Amino acid sequence: MRIVVMGPSGSGKSTVGRALSDLIGARFVDGDDLHPAANVAKMAAGIPLEDADRMPWLRVVGETLRSDDDIVVACSALKRAYRDAIRDEAPDAFFAELSVPRETLEERMRARADHFMPASLLSSQLDTLEPLGDDERGVRVGESSGVDGTASEIAEAVGAPAAG
Repeated sequence: MRIVVMGPSGSGKSTVGRALSDLIGARFVDGDDLHPAANVAKMAAGIPLEDADRMPWLRVVGETLRSDDDIVVACSALKRAYRDAIRDEAPDAFFAELSVPRETLEERMRARADHFMPASLLSSQLDTLEPLGDDERGVRVGESSGVDGTASEIAEAVGAPAAG
């Protein structure tokens, strides 16, 4: 299973992704850790990334997915074109879109002291977001069932057995 847990900053991609990887016995990779230093510096300075910044990173995300049979990667994957770039490298990728209200995203981002993404970039992320299309392999989930419940919903949607 190659699963991307996607959504804007503050949606819980890393938290849900880790819980999902534990549940199904897969390796977890935080896509933020795959960004080149220049991207991190740009975002930390409050400057939104442009597609020219993102595309090389998205190829690395796709290559990382392809590198393992059982892997969960947390990655914003906000636009269909970004997901297509990932699928170019890992055609069987399954996308789990986390749908979280803007107010909750803002609250979470303001509460984080140890993350390079400032809350000031949330609007640009939400403006960029293109929800999963009906023809894309994936599922859109809310957060009403908590982290473990959300991870279980994703595992069920992708048909992943729980780790023994």
